[in-house]
Amino acid sequence: MQLSQQARFAASLAALWPEEDRTGPLGLAVSGGPDSLALMLLAHAALPGRIAVVSIDHGLRPEAAGEVALVERLAGERGIPFTALSLTPQPGNLQAQARAGRYAALAGWAQARGLGAVATAHHADDQAETLLMRLNRGSGLAGLAGVRAVSRIAGSQVPLLRPLLSWRKAELEALVAAAGIVAVRDPSNANPDFERAAIRMALAEADWLDPAQLAISAAHIAEAWQAIQWYAECEWEEMVVRDETAPTGLGFAYCANGPRVVAIETIIRIIRELGGHATRAEAARAWDRLWRGENASLGGVLAVPGVEKVEKIGVPMRVWRFRPEPPRGKAN
Repeated sequence: MQLSQQARFAASLAALWPEEDRTGPLGLAVSGGPDSLALMLLAHAALPGRIAVVSIDHGLRPEAAGEVALVERLAGERGIPFTALSLTPQPGNLQAQARAGRYAALAGWAQARGLGAVATAHHADDQAETLLMRLNRGSGLAGLAGVRAVSRIAGSQVPLLRPLLSWRKAELEALVAAAGIVAVRDPSNANPDFERAAIRMALAEADWLDPAQLAISAAHIAEAWQAIQWYAECEWEEMVVRDETAPTGLGFAYCANGPRVVAIETIIRIIRELGGHATRAEAARAWDRLWRGENASLGGVLAVPGVEKVEKIGVPMRVWRFRPEPPRGKAN
């Protein structure tokens, strides 16, 4: 491995996970594919003695046990602590279920071992594929922001890092080959029945598209999404108050005069605070109805639009009142 590669990885990791924030070793999710093996090699060089590796058999392919064994051998040769985990396949969308199970297992492993964070090997080509997939679905900004460089594993406080988002897949494959390692290949990655594999094939044929630049665009969108989330937090603090007129004493009044994208996030939070759940698509449809002056119902919550003079502002404003829906057959 070149020193420049080691330094580049260390710099990428430090930007996501500053030294002063590190409370334990870095956990690595390694499948045996070239991307995650490159992550292991880079992290071992940059953080000797401060990493741990896990490999997960999702129970979907008979070859997976051998792939886990390969990772165990490679980790052992380098003195890296290793854990093997097995999952039981769940009914439904195989890839979605495998992903959910994988991250739940990663969180449990990290907490049990006292790890400071977990890193995965998502790279620039993955990010480009994700952006194109979500553009093709008509996703909003939250989806177009792609794979986040820093987040938390769902349902936990475990930091989740993606330090390879500026690296191309070809670079990672070359790094593994230079180490004399033959990586495994998951056949599902070349199966066009899966959306990501189909997008990957189309992207490979479109030589006028630059995956690295697409990944940069996704990073710019992620920054814009962070700004919207910050604005939504301000909106919550400044424009949402408890609705003392609600019959049960449980409700919120929202002075809804900001941008639609911010209002959607605020509506989602109001619904959550009232014990319900709403997707962004549902909140967007509710916003459309409320903006037209129509009632909206979502997540077990009734929203009623109106125009009121807001005391602290002194002028009439749109005020939307949210409260739990009354039982069917009873008046509001």
